[in-house]
Amino acid sequence: MAARTLVGTVLSNKMDKSVVVGVRWFKSHPLYVKRLKRMTKLIAHDKNNECREGDIVVIRESRPLSRRKRWVVTKILERAVVEGGSGDDTASNNA
Repeated sequence: MAARTLVGTVLSNKMDKSVVVGVRWFKSHPLYVKRLKRMTKLIAHDKNNECREGDIVVIRESRPLSRRKRWVVTKILERAVVEGGSGDDTASNNA
């Protein structure tokens, strides 16, 4: 049986070699048949600490690696856009 794969967004990378991935899915309301957005947070193993918050990643189901970690990051599909820098640039642009 093949392992499941899911696509999600990295919500947190504060742990060592682990990331929290949010996977969005839809549920249909039983009476009104409206599609409701839901999100599941999964803990995934990031072997090389490559993922950053906001990255879109593919995760694959694996054997239990710790108490809550059952997924492994296999590929980073899209890197997060890094905003920031020093505050001096915005001050000089407004003048």
